[in-house]
Amino acid sequence: MTEKYIVTIGRQMGSGGREIGKKLANLLNISYFDKEIINLASKKSGLNEEFFEQMDEKNSFSFFDNFAGMQFSKNYLGSETLFEIQSSIIQELADKDSVLFVGRCADYILREYPRRLDIFITATKEDRIKRTAERKNISLKEAEDLNHMIDKRRKEYYNFFNKKSWGQANSYHLCINSSILGIDKSVDLIKIFIEQKFNL
Repeated sequence: MTEKYIVTIGRQMGSGGREIGKKLANLLNISYFDKEIINLASKKSGLNEEFFEQMDEKNSFSFFDNFAGMQFSKNYLGSETLFEIQSSIIQELADKDSVLFVGRCADYILREYPRRLDIFITATKEDRIKRTAERKNISLKEAEDLNHMIDKRRKEYYNFFNKKSWGQANSYHLCINSSILGIDKSVDLIKIFIEQKFNL
């Protein structure tokens, strides 16, 4: 029986990271988790999903926004608690079987797991804008603004809880520009990398 392993994927908005993650998990026949973590954390804690949605990496607090708000300490502690709940879910899933996580600071949460591969997906600005515009059915300008906002929040979320830097090559084992080969060939390349690393 193959020893279990973990794959984590960080990604820029519009880079196709979620699509790549889903296709990889399907090809490797391993579990896939992204926003599903929010639902699981809600069930485990008994808290409404809305609390976790508000602390999601896409809607994450800004340090300065919280500081400007008059309840910084309360928001900070709340965010820490919600993060810990999600972290425990991610660790439980990683302990059970091979799994692929998209986002959620999973690479940091699972940093002590030796059989882990951390990946970051990027793409050209033009491709990211086009993909977001098509997926959200919005204008190119709206897509550009949305990409910028989401990436800013992901960076804040990641860097707040993590000692590494979001999107920096030295924070990951493998960085891929999905614009170079396209989604499917990027998946094929990453799959080979995973198989080689874990001797699958």
